[in-house]
Amino acid sequence: MKLGFLTNYSEEEVKFASEVGFTSLSLSAGPGSALDATKLTPKEANKIRKTVQKHGICISAIGHYSNPLDPDRPRGQQVAEYLLSALDVCEMLGVKVFTTFPGKGEGDSVEQSIALFKEVWSPIVEKASNKGIKIAFENCHGGGGSRPADWDAMFDAIPSETLGLELDPSHLVWLGIDYIQAVKDYGSRIYHIHAKDTEIREDILAREGIVGKGWWRFRIPGWGDIDWQQFISALLDVGYNGALSIEHEDPVFEGERRREGLILGFKHLSQFISL
Repeated sequence: MKLGFLTNYSEEEVKFASEVGFTSLSLSAGPGSALDATKLTPKEANKIRKTVQKHGICISAIGHYSNPLDPDRPRGQQVAEYLLSALDVCEMLGVKVFTTFPGKGEGDSVEQSIALFKEVWSPIVEKASNKGIKIAFENCHGGGGSRPADWDAMFDAIPSETLGLELDPSHLVWLGIDYIQAVKDYGSRIYHIHAKDTEIREDILAREGIVGKGWWRFRIPGWGDIDWQQFISALLDVGYNGALSIEHEDPVFEGERRREGLILGFKHLSQFISL
């Protein structure tokens, strides 16, 4: 199993990852990034491939998180066109997993816009399938696909194994969804992992209740309430052998302490896997 983190590409980030002991990186490919799908050339991609290989790092996934089901349909269509181009970035870099959001329309989740989901995603899935690329949807509440009901609706609407999950247990914790059972139920459709923890602040929860604010926050793995040994054990049980990619959204280790947080996350997770 690979261990890495989500970041924008730079040779400095690749070097840092290698020095710490990480074995992979998942890279953002949004507009304006180093992997901008409208600008990246095969020559530039080849240089990036050589750089990560030189430092002993593999690219576990390319990702762009946006809303192709935006109720403003011209804007949603523009996003969908960009996602199609982003698949070319995967191909140029030899990456077989593309991570993203399914999106949401007028409602709070993709399940409520499933007809639009099928319309928008069918051509993207077809292109990805032809290129041998898996699409992994992150189960983020803001991205439209946070619950098993959303996952079932998506997989029923487009019955292709090209579609799967980028499972992030941190979102499941604060939603009250069993993250271990999710691994057991959807193991064959898990194509990438976001390693992010969630800390439940019981003192605030006891006063504010679940509709209140501030009773949970994202943390670096090992600094929240997730049992990472149990989670990784469940992944191994279902045959997952991909990457654990730390998504750093910990407010304690932000800014100048960002790399400190990544190092601490590495130290915690690396005790449970063979790098």
